[in-house]
Amino acid sequence: MSGRTLLGIALLAGLAGAAGYYFLARPHPTPIPAAAVATPQPVEAAGAAQLAAVIPPFKLADRDGQMRSLKDDWPGKSLIVNFWATWCAPCRREIPLLKQIARERAGENFQVIGIAVDFRDKVIAYADEMKIEYPMLIGEQDALDAAAAFGIDAVGLPFTIFTDNKGRVITLHMGELTAAEADLILNAVAEVNAGRADPLQARAVITAGLAALPQETADKSGG
Repeated sequence: MSGRTLLGIALLAGLAGAAGYYFLARPHPTPIPAAAVATPQPVEAAGAAQLAAVIPPFKLADRDGQMRSLKDDWPGKSLIVNFWATWCAPCRREIPLLKQIARERAGENFQVIGIAVDFRDKVIAYADEMKIEYPMLIGEQDALDAAAAFGIDAVGLPFTIFTDNKGRVITLHMGELTAAEADLILNAVAEVNAGRADPLQARAVITAGLAALPQETADKSGG
């Protein structure tokens, strides 16, 4: 099945979503080699049968056509990896927040990276319109394969993966991200980076913190 056919399926599925959360049809995720995830243990998260414990090895083209690797091209950075598409309303809504995070958290060695599951020409045009300055990786089937490499099976857009500065996956956030959620998660990751917590402790703090957020803060409107 071609990348354009898969994206056509994705678009139809997205238009059918009533909750502002867009589901994409995709193959079953490719298992991550055991050696790559031996330490720490894989993360359990909604939308992931077994989320990879570390950034998996894959490459996607950036907006200039250069092949980039999350694993190798941003050493020492805590990554905020946002999967999105131009046709996804909640994805578009959270871009101003991601731009703000990219500016305000750069001094703490956080790096926002967008992975667009979309057609290259549409992504570049929209990124220019929105003045997105953080790195953008683009793919059709390749981007779906990247989600699978992270262990994410039922792919919905948007979703965001947070790592520490050693490339360990701390958590997966499914759906549109709010400022309160982002601050809670990033502060927990910062504790790991400072050596004051381990990934397991950070996940517990994030889970408890998200559950305690006021309902009106955590709710998102339909797309």
